[in-house]
Amino acid sequence: MTLIIILFTIGILLLAAEVLVPGAILGLAGGVLLFTGCVLSFVQLGLTEGIIAIACTIVAALIVFYIQFKILPKTPFGKRFFLNEEVDGTSSALSNDARELIGKTAKSVTVLSPSGYILIDGKRYEATSQSGQIPAGTDLLVTEANHFQLTVRTQ
Repeated sequence: MTLIIILFTIGILLLAAEVLVPGAILGLAGGVLLFTGCVLSFVQLGLTEGIIAIACTIVAALIVFYIQFKILPKTPFGKRFFLNEEVDGTSSALSNDARELIGKTAKSVTVLSPSGYILIDGKRYEATSQSGQIPAGTDLLVTEANHFQLTVRTQ
């Protein structure tokens, strides 16, 4: 009986901790412990106690989930764990005009190690170095343009 209570207690605590440590490992471990506790209840205590154990597990899990998703996000502690704003940034490929940049000269804005940012005609682009690490402020030549970035080498 003590083992069953310990399994239920640790299982519920692991389900509650899942909100703090994402990745589903703690939740999965908690679920396995709760399932094991239910099975042991049937084996050691009988049919009626096993059904009671399942009902208690479901009620306890629902209470934990309610606290996690309805109450916790409204607390100062919980606000640090939930995303309340939408990320509106986008990633886009270079335009079709990127092929026209091949052969142009550029200047590195950041260190290219091997990727970073360059300036071409006052416009900033992401680029990858063909020749290893390139310090900021280096004059470059655009050698290739793929879907998302330019490839450059030192002149």
